[in-house]
Amino acid sequence: MPTNRSRPEDERPDGLHDLRVTKYGFLLLHDFSLIALAAAVDPLRIANMVVGRRVYDYQLIATGADFVQSSDGIRVLPDATMADSGSLGAVFVVGPNPIPRRGIGAVLDWLRLLARRGTALGGLDTGSYFLARAGLLNGYRCTIHWEDQDVLMEQFPRLTVSNHLYEVDRDRYTCSGGVAPLDLMVHLLGMPPGSRSLAARVLELLIAERRSHEQRQRTSLRQYMGAEHAKLDEALQVMESNVEETLTVAEIASYLRVSQRQLERWFHERLGKTPAQAYLEIRLLRARQLLYRTSLPLEEVCARTGFTSMTHFATRYKAQFQIAPSVDRRRYQNAL
Repeated sequence: MPTNRSRPEDERPDGLHDLRVTKYGFLLLHDFSLIALAAAVDPLRIANMVVGRRVYDYQLIATGADFVQSSDGIRVLPDATMADSGSLGAVFVVGPNPIPRRGIGAVLDWLRLLARRGTALGGLDTGSYFLARAGLLNGYRCTIHWEDQDVLMEQFPRLTVSNHLYEVDRDRYTCSGGVAPLDLMVHLLGMPPGSRSLAARVLELLIAERRSHEQRQRTSLRQYMGAEHAKLDEALQVMESNVEETLTVAEIASYLRVSQRQLERWFHERLGKTPAQAYLEIRLLRARQLLYRTSLPLEEVCARTGFTSMTHFATRYKAQFQIAPSVDRRRYQNAL
């Protein structure tokens, strides 16, 4: 990781000598994503190093003055509370996992106050949920970690929710989880008062590649299958995109312009299963995601994952996960 050191004038990107100070705040909620915070803050630190002075100021904010525990158990001491955070150019909610549904009234009120003051607002990982609950994403494009897209769309059906890595829509900045906040921050560094040359230099020092905001989140279902074959990956993507209205194996092969036999051979050689078995697993994984992340009734989950019979759905689900779907949902909810 690059160390803090000033850079000679002739090594700095052009146009940065007169940058004004931009102040960002990061609201840490209990069980916040530590990797999302680090991925957002470190580009700012490195940008300061590149410029040679602190042009990007940032502070960690919490609801109180005590330590805030991240989802992996690491505790962080905030710099300020919501009450004394001062004037900020933008505030990002670093979202927790799982998303709490109660006890967040003070956070929502504070976000609404910031919006009335003209402060730009962002959400990292599940942070978009809190902006949506506060009514601050109405009329904006937004995104959220793929696991929680159904939660956002179920509770706020009028929102425009994308599957992109991040979205920048006027004064709303939202992104998915993991290291996607790095992509969002690099994008912001490339906007005025920053510059593309600054953003490029930060990426170079982070040994990272630029990813467009239009790049879609790679869902975990294909990763779960572990495909490393272009046509096979495409087949799995087709299956993921047709979970509710399922296709036959012959239709998938026709779409890929290969024979059904060839498709079956690829699945057997690479995954050790038939296309139908893989398709069923994808649908069941999607069903489990809906059970865990939404409050949809079992009948709706069944229908949304291409099962026409509740009995068939429950039988297949129990065979896959060794637990009935209704029991699995209660177990998950009780563990929160």
